[in-house]
Amino acid sequence: QVQLVESGGGLVQAGDSLRLSCTASARTLNSYAVGWFRPAPGKEREFVSAITSAITKTYYGDSVKGRFTISRDNAKNTVFLQMNMLKPEDTAVYYCASHLNGYIGYATSYNYWGQGTQVTVSS
Repeated sequence: QVQLVESGGGLVQAGDSLRLSCTASARTLNSYAVGWFRPAPGKEREFVSAITSAITKTYYGDSVKGRFTISRDNAKNTVFLQMNMLKPEDTAVYYCASHLNGYIGYATSYNYWGQGTQVTVSS
């Protein structure tokens, strides 16, 4: 069993930045792809971003391209999501997920999930 813990959420104004973190207790994230998702109308969970493990490749949803950056620090066993130029429509609970088994952009492809961290962007 892998327990993922997200942190870094908060209340900010439009145009501000936040950095979310995802870490795993008792297990290393370093060998696994990690994705970030958020709820969206008409979708169970909208793909935000993901990063692979060995050959570090990054992926982004269309709504966050150019504003969000995903990275990982293997020494800290942590994956980060840097969110810049935040918009009110970015308001959501952000979840990280690991242990990919399928397409990297599908929430159903991940086996383990954190509890989420709330991001609220005021206009």
